[in-house]
Amino acid sequence: MDQHVSRRKPRRRFSLVKTLRLLLPLMLFISLCVVMCTPTHHGESDGSVVVPEVKVSRFTSVYDLEVDTVSPYTGHLPEMPDPNGRLKVNYFGSLKQNFNDSNYIHWAEAEQYGLEPLTDTRSHWQLRSPIVKVTTCTDYYVDTLIFSRPYFVPAAAGRLREIGRRFRDSLEARGGGDYRIKVTSILRTPRTVKRLRRRNRNAIDSSVHQLGTTFDISYASFIANSAGEARSTDDLKGVLSEVLRSMRDEGKIWVKYEVGQPCFHITARKPEE
Repeated sequence: MDQHVSRRKPRRRFSLVKTLRLLLPLMLFISLCVVMCTPTHHGESDGSVVVPEVKVSRFTSVYDLEVDTVSPYTGHLPEMPDPNGRLKVNYFGSLKQNFNDSNYIHWAEAEQYGLEPLTDTRSHWQLRSPIVKVTTCTDYYVDTLIFSRPYFVPAAAGRLREIGRRFRDSLEARGGGDYRIKVTSILRTPRTVKRLRRRNRNAIDSSVHQLGTTFDISYASFIANSAGEARSTDDLKGVLSEVLRSMRDEGKIWVKYEVGQPCFHITARKPEE
């Protein structure tokens, strides 16, 4: 009887080195994908750049600017309540004639201490002058910005705070009314100016908003924090006009009364050394 001896094939020994050689390309590919898909700390989801906080020594009114975009000051009534009283306003004639500082005047002032026009939002990192981020606070409300970014040179941030504070103080002195001014435009880039010009003929190529010294405040809408002591838009506009006129006479701002877009176009003047 023949005996058939079956020979088993020898088992291959496990080789860690060979296994790593096979897996290494796959591991490198996965790592590369993770790095490329992970957002860095330099940018936000909308492509904007987070500007580092800047400490300012000369403009004390900038110290308490809100830096948190999730702020308790963002709450307000959905619309202005019907007025239940009148304010005493010292009207001084046509606002268009009294606030008619030309774009040339705004630009000449801003060039003295403002930024160089930004090519895009990422060029914030190449700024020669410090800027601060501006968000809604007790004295003003920053509207949803579509064609601009909430950044200023420190002097402009201080002037905006002063306008808002004096506006609220003036309301309180005349009988009350819990309102804030609404900021509708701040820092623009050449690209956003080009986009805006399709809708707004006032947004010319040489828009001084590109220098970080200029902002717009609406005179057609104000932020009501409460329904008590409700005031009319016209009265609030009159009070704001008085504040702007006083600050203009004090040599702190230039102002242009815009008609196409219902706002005061304001440039902060260079502070004295």
